Amino acid sequence: MTYELYYWDGIPGRGEFVRLALEQAGADYVDVVREEGGTARMMAVLKGRTKGFVPFAPPFLKDGDLLISHVANILLHLGGKLGLAPKDEAGRLEANSLQLSITDFVAEIHDVHHPIGVSLYYEDQKEEALRRAEDFRDERLPKFLGYYEGQLGKNAKGEIHAVGETLTYVDLSLFHVVEGLHYAFPKAIAAAEPDYPMLVGLHAQVKALPNIKAYLASGRRLAFNEQGIFRHYPELDRA
Repeated sequence: MTYELYYWDGIPGRGEFVRLALEQAGADYVDVVREEGGTARMMAVLKGRTKGFVPFAPPFLKDGDLLISHVANILLHLGGKLGLAPKDEAGRLEANSLQLSITDFVAEIHDVHHPIGVSLYYEDQKEEALRRAEDFRDERLPKFLGYYEGQLGKNAKGEIHAVGETLTYVDLSLFHVVEGLHYAFPKAIAAAEPDYPMLVGLHAQVKALPNIKAYLASGRRLAFNEQGIFRHYPELDRA
């Protein structure tokens, strides 16, 4: 069965968390909006022109008759099917909790450059963004990174994993967050990384996975840019 992923074209965004899971598993999927007529198909769903559930926003995934929205919810569904989640209930719930925390972290990263309103341009809230960036770099970034470092430290022997002893979608999602931080805050993350060796190790470990390595080198991998969640504005970054 072919999965259908719906997300905006041109940016990795939140859709990338789902893509990484699909790519690592070697799943058969279509990035719908990147195909001819795909945007119209996505908008038809969002505007309720199709039958059934109407998602609030992308990403959403179609799996047969199922339509699933929100990154954590999609990955909760896909994790077991793709072999990227713990098999026990406690492990699955832990993985979902960690993914929801990543959702919170991603929202805070986004709000650095859009602290007042999503509908406003960055230039319309630049002064506020400068203040928000300072708080993010000094307070929120180490708080989140420290939390994940502690989680990864539970599996200090052998391979590094967020949950259990095998690769899960949470590991892939943490990889993408670190990738995004390297783009958006290269100075801040370079200065911080010596304090988080487990995260650094996990990032390298995921990047070396054959399927991920092939994906990163392919045309399917969208580049970070100033239209997505992770945006690089030099004035917001410092060591």
